[in-house]
Amino acid sequence: MSKVATRFAPSPTGPLHIGGIRTALFNWLFSRNQKGFFYLRIEDTDKERSNNEYKDQIIRSLNWIGIKYDKAEYIQSTKIKKHVEISNELLKKNFAYKCYCSEQDIEEEKKRAKQKKLPYIYNRKCRDLKEPPKNSEPVLRFKSKIKGDSILKDLVQGDVKIENSTIEDFVILRKDGTPTYNLSAAVDDKDMEITHIIRGDDHKMNTFKQMQIFQSMGWNLPTYVHIPLIHTSEGKKLSKRDKASTLDEYKKIGIMPDALRNYLLRLGWSYKDKEIFTLEESINHFNIDGIGKSPSKLDMSRILSMNEHYIKQMNENDLFDHLIKYCENYKDKIVNNSEKIKKSLSFLKNKAKTLEDIYNNVQYLIKDKIEISTDDLKLLDGVSKKILGDFLKEFEKLSDINKENLDITIKNLIKDNKTNFKGVGQPLRIALVGSKFGPGIYDIIMSLNKEDVVKRLKAVN
Repeated sequence: MSKVATRFAPSPTGPLHIGGIRTALFNWLFSRNQKGFFYLRIEDTDKERSNNEYKDQIIRSLNWIGIKYDKAEYIQSTKIKKHVEISNELLKKNFAYKCYCSEQDIEEEKKRAKQKKLPYIYNRKCRDLKEPPKNSEPVLRFKSKIKGDSILKDLVQGDVKIENSTIEDFVILRKDGTPTYNLSAAVDDKDMEITHIIRGDDHKMNTFKQMQIFQSMGWNLPTYVHIPLIHTSEGKKLSKRDKASTLDEYKKIGIMPDALRNYLLRLGWSYKDKEIFTLEESINHFNIDGIGKSPSKLDMSRILSMNEHYIKQMNENDLFDHLIKYCENYKDKIVNNSEKIKKSLSFLKNKAKTLEDIYNNVQYLIKDKIEISTDDLKLLDGVSKKILGDFLKEFEKLSDINKENLDITIKNLIKDNKTNFKGVGQPLRIALVGSKFGPGIYDIIMSLNKEDVVKRLKAVN
């Protein structure tokens, strides 16, 4: 028995969709679980829409989320000669025919079908044509079965039956001699010795067409696995127009690759009641049986929760490296106080769901001079400024700044000013970080130099 081989076959006609990432993940995990091969095939035969920028983005996205493919990328456009050969062989074997219908004729047929609210199926006018017209460039159509049913044996969907009469005689070679998607995909899957085709269930009709090509050529069929699509939180099919559909949208707000991979793993797949998976556990436990039949809804709150877990569990050195790269790509590059920031991650990560949260909360360490909003300045009234002045007098006396000494100082202020912890902590936080929101007040003070604390308190008094 040949080794398991799967493939991910995106078209470089736009940014990689989050659904595509999940499809790639499922293919990759299944291959790794089965000690098989996983290939990346770039389906770039649509020369008008294909773009190397998108091809590079696909490769970067897979690398970022940790999906490693075997061998070099398989570039479909380099295999066109083979695709054309198989098309002509199908013609010789009477599994294909030349169609001379004009584009205008086809468009008229489509309009009539639309008016009748019926799906368009080519009328097979040229299927048994005896005398081809002169001075006309034909397309090559596959001669689909007309009678009986076809059954797709799917590992997720079960047996899917379709009437052969509903499968049109689809084009396999265009007028310019270039092959179409279904022909190229089938030939490539055969040449690459793909054993399992795992893809979205919106490809089922394509699968029936590709199965007929395999059968006509006498090739063994791959095993098919059609996974349900990802829907929006409103239950609609996720499209490239949705803001949360591309990987870049998650990278921009500071979602960690391991967190997103874990989330996508659990989006339509389950293993007992386990939620968090290491990479090794993902590979060891992944199986087709765990894939559900129903569409999954994209849940941003769940992604943030998963990301929060990964940030809290990560050691500060690794987290700092991620933060540095994130800031270089999407924010301002961190050049000042990097050691202070690294030391402060032990508490900053506990208040963060994303790297962007950490970036926002660390601004008081990055900037020498803080900016206080108008609304927060209003909170620094006379009482608050007196508390800040009293704190400053006691703070300047401290030779050793630690939590115990700070706790004594703040408790005395609370008692002397007949207030509560918020009454002291809020004005201190505003004065030191520029906002009433932020890390714990003890953490803030101990992460700053003594002179910085003094300077900032004097600036608001």
